[in-house]
Amino acid sequence: MSTSASPATSDEIATHVTNRIGFIELERPKALNALSTGMIRAIHAALDQWREAPEVLAVVVRSRHERAFCAGGDIRFMYEAAQRGDQEARDTFFSEEYRLNHAIFVYPKPYIALMNGIVMGGGMGISQGAHRTGGLRVVTQSTKMAMPETRIGLFPDVGASWFLARTPGAIGRYLAVTGETIGAADALYAGLADVYIDDAALPALVDTLSREPFERGADVVACVERETRAYQVAPRPDESALAKARTLIDRHFALPDVARILVSLERERERGGDAAEAEWAERTIAVLRERSPLSMAVSLEVVTRAEGSMADVLRVDLDLTRSSFLLGDTAEGIRARIIDKDNAPRWRFARIEDVNQADVEKMFDSPWPADEHPLGALHG
Repeated sequence: MSTSASPATSDEIATHVTNRIGFIELERPKALNALSTGMIRAIHAALDQWREAPEVLAVVVRSRHERAFCAGGDIRFMYEAAQRGDQEARDTFFSEEYRLNHAIFVYPKPYIALMNGIVMGGGMGISQGAHRTGGLRVVTQSTKMAMPETRIGLFPDVGASWFLARTPGAIGRYLAVTGETIGAADALYAGLADVYIDDAALPALVDTLSREPFERGADVVACVERETRAYQVAPRPDESALAKARTLIDRHFALPDVARILVSLERERERGGDAAEAEWAERTIAVLRERSPLSMAVSLEVVTRAEGSMADVLRVDLDLTRSSFLLGDTAEGIRARIIDKDNAPRWRFARIEDVNQADVEKMFDSPWPADEHPLGALHG
């Protein structure tokens, strides 16, 4: 086994090549590995260095810490930038984060994400693309996966809508609007994960990857698949909470806008039929009433529009970060949930029923001419 360090521009990321595998290890445990600009740059620099390097067959991204793979982006930093009117700092953070998300999505070597603990927001952005590289998204019994942005007045960014739009039925629309957290079995059912392993087996998996001889990137992937076959997720994916709610999710969240989804849920609740279905509707209504009405409408539209390329999706995401801070609820949502923690956000629209399509469309206006867009060079 040979190991070589790779230069990194952040002390919150460790990168090294061991046994022809490039390892990226997230090392910001106090912030649950929330991504800073420095971390984003360090990960991207390592991927760039290894892209054409013959001594690197595959990439593994992981956390050494039990609680979280990555809890998202550094939203406290974004709030502070908004408070001092530093739009350039926000644009830089999001532009660099989305370039990294795209680099992973189109990476020419297998990229394998070990997704234990919290995997939310930006954590989805540095893991979901693994599926497109011929790599793997590996979940464990501790996995808590979500795009919870509507809770803070944002939307599912980092290209997540591309993956949500390709989940079965209306699952992606449901997850985008509600921001609900799902576990390993749910993620496998939704196609947001590929294989499962017990948390306790992760160190042995990494040890095997560090010792077993490999000739091709596909051999590294096959090794992970072989090791994970010894473990079974419980419940089975087709018996997960998400699978059990699938009929209800499709019935309500396939509707074209949040207002109609809400009306449909209220009818479900009042119908007086199945008690479990009425209870699910009641819980879901409570979630919708607590989220930002504008953000939910934008999030539903983001998934609806995500049929094109990842590059197109990320350009829209960047446009929306501007409008979400300037016209939307993001600064207020972060204040209420993260900074002051009073959990009493004053949303721009008090009720879901007050948001109209024109309000939603305005959020998608790009502040940049097409030929000057910061992500204009992305393709695929």
